[in-house]
Amino acid sequence: MARDLAETASAGSGARLRARFQAVRARTLALAAPFSAEDRGAQAMADAAPGKWHLGHTTWFWETFLLKAFDPGYAPMDARFNYLFNSYYEAIGARQARPERGLITRPGLDAVLAYRAHVDAAVGRWFDGADSAALDAARAVIETGLAHEEQHQELFLTDMKYLLSRAAFREAGFPGAARPAGPDATPLEWIAFEGGVYRFGHEGQAFAFDNESPAHDGVLTPFALASRPVTNGEFLAFIEEGGYREARHWLSDGWALIQAEGRAAPLYWPRGEAGWREFPLHGEAELDLSAPVSHVDYYEASAYAAWTGARLPEEREWEHAARGVDPDEGRWADPGGWLHAARVEGPAGGLSGLFGGVWEWTRSAYAPYPGYRANEGAIGEYNAKFMCGQYVLKGGSALTAPGHMRASYRNFFPPGAQWQMTGLRLARDI
Repeated sequence: MARDLAETASAGSGARLRARFQAVRARTLALAAPFSAEDRGAQAMADAAPGKWHLGHTTWFWETFLLKAFDPGYAPMDARFNYLFNSYYEAIGARQARPERGLITRPGLDAVLAYRAHVDAAVGRWFDGADSAALDAARAVIETGLAHEEQHQELFLTDMKYLLSRAAFREAGFPGAARPAGPDATPLEWIAFEGGVYRFGHEGQAFAFDNESPAHDGVLTPFALASRPVTNGEFLAFIEEGGYREARHWLSDGWALIQAEGRAAPLYWPRGEAGWREFPLHGEAELDLSAPVSHVDYYEASAYAAWTGARLPEEREWEHAARGVDPDEGRWADPGGWLHAARVEGPAGGLSGLFGGVWEWTRSAYAPYPGYRANEGAIGEYNAKFMCGQYVLKGGSALTAPGHMRASYRNFFPPGAQWQMTGLRLARDI
């Protein structure tokens, strides 16, 4: 009887995993649907991959880490795809150089979509034959694959947005969506938190990436967080008062970067005769002064914080403040909705906009937690190899997949990266 119950529970769990796999794969195609084959084949800069490559790479992940590892009978559609769509896994083998992914004109988009269908059918057959032992053995890989594809859904959108912004006519990727209505920005309040010893990182049986573990104790001194993210209007005041012209606000590397690149505003802020505007995925629009500022890098976020007399939060401060806040309250990416940071509402005397909207820079370097051990095998390269020269971001953005975020989640980017939907929330010591 106990064995029967266990097998029934495992079968139900397998059905849920299969349904999630199908839903995630379908969502990727729904997000890609508005873009032409030409759109999906272009690479606008070295850090941004073509849309077609994202479609191929997410498929390669399932082929490499699930089918090749757990299905002895699986036959690849084309062995050359292992070279084309490997991202950075040294243990897997050689790969197309990242800055040259736009040279992948062959295979064409139709072949990449056929590759997706081939792998999806093979995964379906694997689920058909998987018993409870097989499901248990592959569960961690499946959960990682689902989260990995959701990450690439967001990367697909950010990369396509950068491509459209560089096009001659700056056409919309998702025309027709109405900007969500919301209040003018509420006055910024400071929400105080006591110091003490607290628990950080991921605990429990639910999925999390390895960089969120192990759970550990850490010490916080008393601090305060701003009640909401910094707005476009507030950042515009920084610009107009000479923020990009005064070195005293900037870290040395940041000052050198903005001088070298001639930066004078966040990415996607064109300035016309009528004033400042912005370029979301829905096409160029008037700058919404009450929405969170986005597409600022770590240096810009740090300079703005210094200009105000505040600072960026530590990642553990942010995580502690977000404990108990429901991530589902955030505004997440909907293929038919508004794919840009929008005005946030929140209770007076509390925090708002922690989840969804913009990724919030912290001043914490991306480093391993005490006792961290990377996963075994090639998949261990997923996070560990990047723990140098990056800063932690928290909270997710309006381009993040629903259900993807949690307080312990650790995103990371190099300090000069602007093309992700990154913003900031101020912090200060008490």
